[in-house]
Amino acid sequence: MSRDLLGLGIQQLGLELSAENLGALELFLHEMARWNQVHNLTAIEGEQAGVKLHLVDSIAVLPLMREFLKALPHPRVADLGSGGGLPAIPIAIMQPTWSLTLIEAVRKKTAFLQHIRGKLKLNNVVVMSERVEIAAVQHAGQFDAVISRAFTSLARFLELSLPLLKPKGLVFAMKGKKADEEMRGVSLEDWELLADEPLQIPNLGAERRLLILTPREKITPLKQVL
Repeated sequence: MSRDLLGLGIQQLGLELSAENLGALELFLHEMARWNQVHNLTAIEGEQAGVKLHLVDSIAVLPLMREFLKALPHPRVADLGSGGGLPAIPIAIMQPTWSLTLIEAVRKKTAFLQHIRGKLKLNNVVVMSERVEIAAVQHAGQFDAVISRAFTSLARFLELSLPLLKPKGLVFAMKGKKADEEMRGVSLEDWELLADEPLQIPNLGAERRLLILTPREKITPLKQVL
């Protein structure tokens, strides 16, 4: 399926994919499709649709993430509500020096995440079978960045993210056409919007945006989550 992956325009994202990367991404998609038949990991069915809406969408954030995290040799990133491993598994494949913690409360999904972690030998991945609210208390201030794809509203995502972040940590929020509407629910006295970038997803007409925010110094986690 390597030609199919390349044909969907992954190379247009400005990423260099090795044969090993492609093989791992293919295996991830294959295993997701296989498990999805029984466990309903995602509502999108079909390998081609999965490639477009999951894989390419997920790794399109990498150029911006690399730019904002370039000062950190081994950044720790948490994926909130990881579901079937998106965007965290493709990111972990492409960024073996990054540490990815996948936080997901649904047991059948964390079972898949543990399976794919072992299958792909992703030693840079940790899977937490826990609600984000609980994980935020247990792992307060441990992450350089958090990311989420279609997990919850932006305001709630920021609320959940804050306790997990180190000082000056970053929030990468993958959003669609409602990004402007969701930003209106965010206090810019509490959060600084560092970037609002359109994501060009080859061969996919849907609008995608990546919002990058950081908490202003006056915010404390006491206001958040619980």
